[in-house]
Amino acid sequence: HAEQNPSPDGQRSSQLLARQWQDFWKKSRNTLVPQRLLFEVTSANVVKDPPSKYVLYTLAVMGPGPPDHQPAHISRRYSDFERLHRNLQRQFRGPMAAISFPRKRLRRNFTAETIARRSRAFEQFLSHLQAVPELRHAPDLQDFFVLPELRRAQSLTCTGLYREALALWANAWQLQAQLGTLSSPDRPLLTLAGLAVCHQEMEDPGEARACCERALQLLGDKSPHPLLAPFLEAHVRLSWRLGLDKRQSEARLQVLQEAGLTPTPPPSLKELLIKEVLD
Repeated sequence: HAEQNPSPDGQRSSQLLARQWQDFWKKSRNTLVPQRLLFEVTSANVVKDPPSKYVLYTLAVMGPGPPDHQPAHISRRYSDFERLHRNLQRQFRGPMAAISFPRKRLRRNFTAETIARRSRAFEQFLSHLQAVPELRHAPDLQDFFVLPELRRAQSLTCTGLYREALALWANAWQLQAQLGTLSSPDRPLLTLAGLAVCHQEMEDPGEARACCERALQLLGDKSPHPLLAPFLEAHVRLSWRLGLDKRQSEARLQVLQEAGLTPTPPPSLKELLIKEVLD
């Protein structure tokens, strides 16, 4: 349910988000080449979640773009870094041998000194992983960066919290672009589906249609992907609503339906988003 009177702050932040998203969109239209990323722990908070207590490290992930370019953000705890380190060590014994990782301590885990030292160590750890091509492309590293964000965005979308979900989908898109993973389209397509659904539900058909167009570019002429017909159907509907040309998408959708490659009508992006199991 849309808020009747959004607070000026809420309005401002959603306008800012839309602007950042448009800037980002323009920059990410070309295929992105993974380049060295910078990682900075911007905050570290002690979280008490009885019976456990842990430190949540928030990192800014910055690509090599212009200095005003908004960084993406992730929040992870020590155990998340540790799991990543363990998984990579198991698969890449050679390259991982030279990469150091802060050891677990039995005491004094929550002192300012330990937290500061770990923050620096985590920044270096990720920078070293990024610097080694075979580690940079490791599925475990990609999962570490993007999967928790996608899961949270999906769960917020499914419960109808579209404004909060939109910020997470946009952040996940930015992460994937900076990591250079847009060339393997499954997760980027799911992210675009999430963005399209949220923009649509928040009555922003222009942005929703732009997401569909980006997805159709990514899909190209590949053999029918499960998301192709839903994106075409959404593109047709949004184009009609905006009074824009929809003939090409209509024709492509008709070809798929006549070949029996998709039901009539195809499932909606929202239905597919809800059913998708992120693993």
